[in-house]
Amino acid sequence: MATEPVPPQPVQEDVRAARPYLLTRNPLKTAARRLVSVAGLVVVDLAGLVIGLYLALAFRSLLFDPRPILWNLLWQHETDWLSFLTLLLVLVFWRNRLYAPREVREGPGRVVASVALVALLALVFAIGTGQHFTTFGLYVVSALLVATLISVFRWSYETASGAAMRSFGVRRRALLVGEAEQVAHLKRVLGASRGGIDYDFVGEVPLGAAVANSLAGAVVDELIVADAGLDEERLLGLVEAAHRRGVKVRVAPRTTELLVERGEYVPGQAVPLFELRPPTFAGSDWVVKRSFDLVVSALLVVVGAPLWLLIALLIKLDSRGPVFYADARVGLGEREFGMFKFRTMVADAARAQSALEAANEASGALFKIRRDPRVTRVGRVLRRYSIDEMPNVLNVLRGEMSLVGPRPLPLRDYARLEPWHRRRSNVLPGMTGLWQIAGRSDLSFDDLVRLDFYYLENWSLWIDVTILLKTVPAVLASRGAY
Repeated sequence: MATEPVPPQPVQEDVRAARPYLLTRNPLKTAARRLVSVAGLVVVDLAGLVIGLYLALAFRSLLFDPRPILWNLLWQHETDWLSFLTLLLVLVFWRNRLYAPREVREGPGRVVASVALVALLALVFAIGTGQHFTTFGLYVVSALLVATLISVFRWSYETASGAAMRSFGVRRRALLVGEAEQVAHLKRVLGASRGGIDYDFVGEVPLGAAVANSLAGAVVDELIVADAGLDEERLLGLVEAAHRRGVKVRVAPRTTELLVERGEYVPGQAVPLFELRPPTFAGSDWVVKRSFDLVVSALLVVVGAPLWLLIALLIKLDSRGPVFYADARVGLGEREFGMFKFRTMVADAARAQSALEAANEASGALFKIRRDPRVTRVGRVLRRYSIDEMPNVLNVLRGEMSLVGPRPLPLRDYARLEPWHRRRSNVLPGMTGLWQIAGRSDLSFDDLVRLDFYYLENWSLWIDVTILLKTVPAVLASRGAY
């Protein structure tokens, strides 16, 4: 009996069959946007360089060589260096990823470090070529002015370009893939934008054939997979379907996958092996971080002494009890220590907490109440702007805390942690961290721990500087504070 011939299956369109992937619509659009962005940043940086140098020369003229501050007079010798400094600045900034996409581009901390490196290289080159100096202070003043101006100009650029993209309707059209609960969580965590570009979620589909159909029926820039627990075959199928249409694929890792940070490739004979190093600071990293903590903390104590005295007086006038409060926290190696804070509650606040457990508004292990009846009038103001945590610098000087790191938890909260949460105790806890600048108490506890692991994996001194600088506006805006 003859079998009926099977009709040929339609071949799914593959944009790569007609032209290379890099020449498809999405990569070309991204490349054009990146080119404009890099050009704008270079212009901003060179403006900061030229204006900063000019101001430094003007200050030197006013202090040491009074004469008319005219453009040509000040630039008689320095214009010969301007092209060299321009090239040096752009190369150093490029090497330090300051021209990376806006979503991963670092902020003022990296700018300050990069400008300092440019000044040092320029000084070494000048000495090596036998240049004549009237004062070495010009390099220091120039570096400070240039770093400040570039940071301000870049902030203005980011704000203006973000507003321009929103007004022109620039969007990231994203298709979310995964189970309904996972997709809902991912959508909530992603928020409305990333790197200043708003999201346009074009669909939410489960795993399976619906993904390919959705890609074919809508214009999509990114495919975001909310379930990283896919087997290899299914994940590769998703990637293949997306890449056929020039769509980027991003995968949101599961919590357990965040525990493999700091993986180091170890060559093997047949199978590539990755050594998983513990999330700790050791060697030169520890020396650099600890030295930075000690210097900055000592300066904060000296500069903040008058303010501390004023706060102490207000606390004593508002309620009875000590000025400082040593809050029991869990620190490095899961050891208990007393974290110094200005007292913000009535004297017997700890005994009253058990009666307030039912009113807890935070998720997971945290205990937070927006209108905690135990908080005093002065304490409410101190808490709103996190001023009560200023004495944490004493713990930093004692070696119990760091300026930046995972936030130490009270004993009550720590007892409720899951085992994977506790790996954040492998480093010194911090006065501030990514919790404070990325939503603070508005995020779920699991999301906060993910931020801790990201910080440990990607730590650098410049990340610490950036987090410290971003903490100030986050605290003043009281984002997520209770």
